[in-house]
Amino acid sequence: MHIFYFLVVYCSIWVKLTSEPYRHNQWQIIGYEVDMQAVAALLKAFLGSLRDLLPIVAVISFFQLIVLQEPLPNMLSILFGLVLVVMGLTFFIFGLEMGLFPIGESMAQAFARKGSVAWLMLFAFCLGFGTTVAEPALTAVSAEAAQVAAEGGMIAANEASMDSYANGLRYTVALSVGVAIMLGVLRILRGWSIQYMIIGGYIGVVVLTMFAPESIIGVAYDSGGVTTSTITVPLVTALGVGLASAIKGRNPMLDGFGLIAFASLLPMMFVMVYGMVVA
Repeated sequence: MHIFYFLVVYCSIWVKLTSEPYRHNQWQIIGYEVDMQAVAALLKAFLGSLRDLLPIVAVISFFQLIVLQEPLPNMLSILFGLVLVVMGLTFFIFGLEMGLFPIGESMAQAFARKGSVAWLMLFAFCLGFGTTVAEPALTAVSAEAAQVAAEGGMIAANEASMDSYANGLRYTVALSVGVAIMLGVLRILRGWSIQYMIIGGYIGVVVLTMFAPESIIGVAYDSGGVTTSTITVPLVTALGVGLASAIKGRNPMLDGFGLIAFASLLPMMFVMVYGMVVA
């Protein structure tokens, strides 16, 4: 029950902070003044998350029950886990709307008004580097790559060597994303065409693939995917849209998007170079 109270009050505060002054009915739950609009928003988000999750549940259930013809193990545990997933998605979406998108857009607009390109580029690099270092997916992939490299004899099979390899890979990817966001911001400022830059980048990936060690190529390609995860995408997208909205002559729809493409492209190139250096 305390969880229910927390959810209701949390959403009530969110609506009060982000919406126009409200004038509608309210009701009391054990001393808490609850905003009906907040409850409706919570239920709508919860149902939306449940709807998005249903196709996955349907696919798993079909193959488990119809194709494999085996019952689902630990049914209660699975159902409880699904509820937690739906709640997590709900709060994640609320968090994006409350914090990450607004702060990213507002800071981008503030830097544009300040008129300092140097500070803007520094902010773009730090944002790309910091969000990538914090990506759980990148940490997991780096650790797995270090483990496989040790088993394959590429590095010494001890904890210090594996940690060094994993951290090197992790910081290489973070560095590449920082440079990628800087490049994307510079494109917005200068109005460069994104398609030619992306085509040139993938030509570079193909060329590096011919010279990089085979053992690093798969890791490099996967590194481009793990950088576009839950933390990086919202902040970087908000930065691009906010910056394009604040600069005269830029269209947020045409110029604001595309930073994620650079954040996926450059890590592949940087990791292949890292593999050649380590080898």
